[in-house]
Amino acid sequence: MNIIVEDLARLNSAAKELIGLCSDKKLFAFYGGMGSGKTTIIKAICEYLGAVDLVSSPTFTLVNEYLTKEGKALYHIDFYRIRKQEEVFDFGIEEYLTGESYCFMEWPELVEEILPEDTVKIRIEVDKDEKRKLTIT
Repeated sequence: MNIIVEDLARLNSAAKELIGLCSDKKLFAFYGGMGSGKTTIIKAICEYLGAVDLVSSPTFTLVNEYLTKEGKALYHIDFYRIRKQEEVFDFGIEEYLTGESYCFMEWPELVEEILPEDTVKIRIEVDKDEKRKLTIT
């Protein structure tokens, strides 16, 4: 499945479409180069899901928790600064991967072998016109 994000105005509808296509899933792994829009897309998804907290990149904190209007937690994990797999176990990755909350992950290549089979994988490609193509598997 593919979703094309032509510009920032299309982000909200792309977020809604993605969650609709994967309505029974809670784990989402975002693949793409630096500047491909991973954080921006995750921000749109969290807003669609009702996040009331400011959604920002967890590059330095590794994990951000956002609450929805209903008080449910959404988790945003950035593995960019992880150097050894043991580091993710130190911050309790198992709880995020087996919990009931949505979990959105950036740079999952670094921990790919521990991701559950049912993780939705989203590859982001940027074309010459700055459009984003989200390929969902």
